[in-house]
Amino acid sequence: MKLKYLLIFLSTSLLLAQNSFQTLFEKGNKNQTVTYEEMNAYYRDLAKNFNTIQYLEKGEDDNGKPIYVVIYNPFPEKDLEKLRKDKAVLFVNNGIHPGEPDGIDATMMLMRDLAAGKIKAPQNFIIAAISAYNVSGMLNRGSFSRANQNGPEQYGFRGNARNYDLNRDFIKADSKNARSFQEIYQWLQPDVFIDNHVSNGADYQYTFTYISTFKERLGNTLGAYFYNDYQAKNLEAMKKLGYESTPYVNIHGDVPEVGFAAFEDSPRYSTGYTSLFNSLGTVPETHMLKPYDKRVDATYKYMLVNLQNLDKEYKKVKQLRLDNLKQYKAGLQYGIRWKIDSAQFSTMDFKGYEGSYKPSDISGKPRLYYDRKKPFTKKIKLFTTAVPTGYITIPKYYVIPQSQYRVIEELKRNKIRMTALKKDSTASVESYKIKDFKTVKNPYEGHYLHYDTSVETVNKSRVFYVGDYLVSTNQPGVKYIMETLEPEALDSFFNWNFFDGILAQKEYYSAYIFEDTASELLKTDPKLKQAFEAKKSSDKKFADDGTAQLDWIYRNSPYFEEKTFRQYPVYRIL
Repeated sequence: MKLKYLLIFLSTSLLLAQNSFQTLFEKGNKNQTVTYEEMNAYYRDLAKNFNTIQYLEKGEDDNGKPIYVVIYNPFPEKDLEKLRKDKAVLFVNNGIHPGEPDGIDATMMLMRDLAAGKIKAPQNFIIAAISAYNVSGMLNRGSFSRANQNGPEQYGFRGNARNYDLNRDFIKADSKNARSFQEIYQWLQPDVFIDNHVSNGADYQYTFTYISTFKERLGNTLGAYFYNDYQAKNLEAMKKLGYESTPYVNIHGDVPEVGFAAFEDSPRYSTGYTSLFNSLGTVPETHMLKPYDKRVDATYKYMLVNLQNLDKEYKKVKQLRLDNLKQYKAGLQYGIRWKIDSAQFSTMDFKGYEGSYKPSDISGKPRLYYDRKKPFTKKIKLFTTAVPTGYITIPKYYVIPQSQYRVIEELKRNKIRMTALKKDSTASVESYKIKDFKTVKNPYEGHYLHYDTSVETVNKSRVFYVGDYLVSTNQPGVKYIMETLEPEALDSFFNWNFFDGILAQKEYYSAYIFEDTASELLKTDPKLKQAFEAKKSSDKKFADDGTAQLDWIYRNSPYFEEKTFRQYPVYRIL
């Protein structure tokens, strides 16, 4: 009797695995994607039927709806802290741009196939995925907002409930979505990260393209391994599965065969953020003009080859992530800004279509088009190496006054260890004055973003108070600390307007009163008068501008006593 019941159980289980849990994508015409409600119902059903699947509410969208994380964990141990000691973590993000839903549908099938045993269970890691990150964008469904995209029939919208592009929000974290992502990321502490997207841009033969996170920001040790070993194995495996690939075609208004550079995914982007914590990060970019079913299949297969690769490489990945931190010790140099090195390049056989120009039916002017009847394979240049355009010396500590509570809040959410001062203390510090910066003319993702920032460094003694914070750079989040707190960094908190209060002068003078004061100052201060005359003789524009002359005297006099003006309120201890 026992054997009979066992056979019934096994046959029922096999039937359940084979015939159930088809996704909407699989049931339909392969050109449809799930709604938010259908996705959640599917994963809840999966979790109910398979003990290896968990579906957890782990965050909140700006519209108040929950963000969910689905986890496939084949191990008896469910405590992440304990699992991480011996196992790796692969983390997938889906639906950041819900008009690019390939990853949503592909991940549903992947989790099902893992749970049902269709895919060999990983021995050495767990996989966690945000089922749909931009929930409000997913709910805003339509058929026309992705004008350049071939399917699916309906899909979500790029902006979230507050019209943020969430793939610009990872470091500034204006949205509830981004704050939730940071909390999820720090909870998982993944070794490998994948953020599924669909491309825009040129036409070519590839279905699958990808962005490997900027190797210089990832770090020499980890970056070289990721590019030359781990990712190379992924791409070779993809080719065997029928998907030749190319790096993301970073071209706008030109044809790819001119060559192109690696995309710099700075920390505003998902993989730029995750690279600050030494995760190997990829943005799959399936080609928008290829059929939806092919794009979903390519996304599925890229996640699959990562599963297989990480299962073999997990010990090496975990060890190299630790080793990578050795290059970020106090006293060493850190590249704070980068540019692509045009002198260094590799070549690849690029499979494209002939691009040319013909008269526009609309304007009669020349317009770009690609002729799919004329495919080609041409050798092109890839520029993937960057060189630093600015350095800092890594300090031993940063000191943050408690008045900068928004900054402190951001660091705490990202698990940065800090020590609050228990008594008033005087310390010798490096201090920055903001020397120069530029600002965009139009708002960008809710900010008037600064760029090309430069600083002057002054050594001084300063009093800090009970409750101010000391932040050591001897911790895993050292790159996050530097990329946010160093004003010259591309996506620093300064450039994202966290400190704009210091850029406005608070006290002024009335010219008709200060004219007499300025005259007296020039009579009684020979050094001031000498500098003033030298300025006039060397600067004709200044010599012809009485207002500028009076202001110069004011700013070089004891009356200009604004210690906070352009004084950057975060300090460094070397």
